Amino acid sequence: MTSAEGLRSSVVFDSSLTDYDFGPAHPMSPLRVDLTMRLAEAMGLFEPDPTTGTAPLRLLPAPMADDDLLATVHDRTLLDAVRQAGASPGYVDATLGLGTEDNPTFPHMHEASAHIVGATVEACRQVWTGESLHSANITGGLHHSMRHQASGFCIYNDVAVGIQWLLDEGAERVAYVDVDVHHGDGVQDIFYDDPRVLTISLHETGQVLFPGTGFAGDLGGPGARGSAVNVALPPGTADGGWLRAFHAVVPPLVREFAPDVLVTQHGCDSHREDPLAHLMLTVDGQRAAYLALHDLAHEVCDGRWVATGGGGYAVIDVVPRAWTHLLAIVAGHPIDPEAPVPEAWRTHVTSQLARPAPRLFTDGVEPTFRDWSQGYDPGSPLDRSVAATRAAVFPWHGLDPQP
Repeated sequence: MTSAEGLRSSVVFDSSLTDYDFGPAHPMSPLRVDLTMRLAEAMGLFEPDPTTGTAPLRLLPAPMADDDLLATVHDRTLLDAVRQAGASPGYVDATLGLGTEDNPTFPHMHEASAHIVGATVEACRQVWTGESLHSANITGGLHHSMRHQASGFCIYNDVAVGIQWLLDEGAERVAYVDVDVHHGDGVQDIFYDDPRVLTISLHETGQVLFPGTGFAGDLGGPGARGSAVNVALPPGTADGGWLRAFHAVVPPLVREFAPDVLVTQHGCDSHREDPLAHLMLTVDGQRAAYLALHDLAHEVCDGRWVATGGGGYAVIDVVPRAWTHLLAIVAGHPIDPEAPVPEAWRTHVTSQLARPAPRLFTDGVEPTFRDWSQGYDPGSPLDRSVAATRAAVFPWHGLDPQP
């Protein structure tokens, strides 16, 4: 990574983005965002270099998405309902996914949700105009929301609005890679019939996990076959298996698709300590995925990369470290996994939350994997899943599904 790359990297954030808050009993706590940004700051990612006067990551304000921008993806009936829900305590419309256990309503819900969309679109604008080579919005990645309804902690689909904005601004092809433990169903559904958008999701199989979708045979609509790609991973998949699946599917497809921009979603709920799922990745394995996506963006689209957050519910021990690794990679200044977590941040966690905080940026694992070219094991559930995806999708791109 070059110093010039770091000078052209940004993160779109202001503290009011944490107003996206379903309440203290909800797993998607805005605390995870606050702790991440505090940790990134403690690691010097926003501190100007005394020589250049420029920080590794420029911190940019987040604009609010207006209704016309939201309506490029979402039905206005949903926008009206979300606005009403934020003004009416106890509002419930289960058909629109509002007032449910997953998506309880809260004051000013529309404004908080639209703000996250605005932040992701600004990150897309930064990259598309060349003002930033890489840009991130860790509050984004709300990938479950559909055109007509909220779903799975996601009111509006900031990623889909950002991708649609890129298309409307002239992008001919956008590749979207989703590494959240849950299937990126909303983004896939919104672009299912659009051959300009390649959606790839690696997730725990929908046989055991919400939203119950995302199988190898889900390939895209009649005019966009092969544009939807799903790798459904068996429970218990750890770093080695996950990285094996990733490298067997993602780089060859993205290379062949040759996108103008790479957009990624980095839910870190694939971690072994996450309370809502059953994969077994470490922070080290997640960091390896971030580095691979960074390198892929440079290989296929001149480095144009928009990165978003997503799920992640081990709020103290996992999310801040994982996403600080992500932001550092976006900045072009990767953090050594063996680096100590700053004492000031650990003290803040202990004093404010009465919880011990992790001491290092590593989980003590060196992630390795066996490349797909080294052979396929038909007795392995993981290999069978990867083989099914390659067999279903690769021919649509003129690729050989065999190792």
